[in-house]
Amino acid sequence: MIRFFLPFSGHSAQTWALEARLLRWLTFLWLSVGLVMVFSASYPIADVTLGDGLYFFKGQLVWIFLGLVGFSLLVNSPLRYVLGLADWVVMVFLGLIIVTLLPGLGTTVNGATRWIVLGPMAIQPSELIKPFLVLQGARIFGQWDRLRWSVRLTWLGIFVIILGCILLQPNLSTAALCGMMLWLIALTAGLPYSYLGGAAGAGILAAVVSVSIKAYQRKRLIAFLNPWADPQQNGYQLIQSLLAIGSGGFWGTGFGMSQQKLFYLPIQYTDFIFSVFAEEFGFVGCFLLLVMLAVYATLALRVAVKARNLVHRLVAVGIMILMVGQSLLNIGVATGALPTTGLPFPLMSYGGSSMIASLLAAGLLIRVARETSSAEVVALNRPIQEG
Repeated sequence: MIRFFLPFSGHSAQTWALEARLLRWLTFLWLSVGLVMVFSASYPIADVTLGDGLYFFKGQLVWIFLGLVGFSLLVNSPLRYVLGLADWVVMVFLGLIIVTLLPGLGTTVNGATRWIVLGPMAIQPSELIKPFLVLQGARIFGQWDRLRWSVRLTWLGIFVIILGCILLQPNLSTAALCGMMLWLIALTAGLPYSYLGGAAGAGILAAVVSVSIKAYQRKRLIAFLNPWADPQQNGYQLIQSLLAIGSGGFWGTGFGMSQQKLFYLPIQYTDFIFSVFAEEFGFVGCFLLLVMLAVYATLALRVAVKARNLVHRLVAVGIMILMVGQSLLNIGVATGALPTTGLPFPLMSYGGSSMIASLLAAGLLIRVARETSSAEVVALNRPIQEG
């Protein structure tokens, strides 16, 4: 029973489909790179400000352990059971997101109230809800034609409330990511273009309204267009990030040798950890990292194409968007291709909620790959049942 919770035991992995085994080891590789980068990016500032250079590294190890327990549970649990719990888990996390908006209950950091403090740890419900939002989105859109309009409208309303509450925290980047993720799942499911067009228009309108009423979001957008117009304030983060990436050159400065992480680049071990990676490992390291993301996306799409159950296919697509899409958005912010947002790099950035959510998402994708493989061989004397 204990081995059931150990993701590295591998006692049954030899029987998995090739995609499942490759995704498993690619997840561990990605996780290892992230842990190495958290150590490098956080050690100097933790040593000076907290008197313990390993403070964030040790904290990340704890979150990784908890995330790997959930990862192993999902990898070894039938997907139909997990899908059956998705609606309840989504509602629980929606309740927690609403709690962050209540005065005195939510914890504000850098002007955003996204956290709930529980004893020695802080959780971010808007991060933890992501993999379960994929599951529930796949359930609803994958069975769209079989659902009554009352059920359709109820869940569309819940999705809108979730996105609206995340916007109110305020957290435009996470709301936009979750909205795009649900929209692309619906597109893959084959929903009518009129519905998709209306949803896209509403999402764009909500983003415009949010930027219009939130002064700091407008300043970020302006700073993105020309960071050197305000180099000491709103453009400071992006300028320091570009300096770090540019300093890496072709081969990089070497592991641990980043200069920008030494109190120049803000939040260097969370949102801008890619900048430290680019400085230390250069163009070659960035290229290899992008290759890793491309391989992960290719394997996820192979799993989706091979899945015979539409809901399973949508889960694979949603997880691919969540893991790879969020990574590319983070890289886009660090390189100045996108406005500055607060999206972490999955499996790399420091943070408990992001780490647990990313490992749960990776576990779900591997589970889909396992069930896709097992579904290919069906006894002739037994009826085929939908999952």
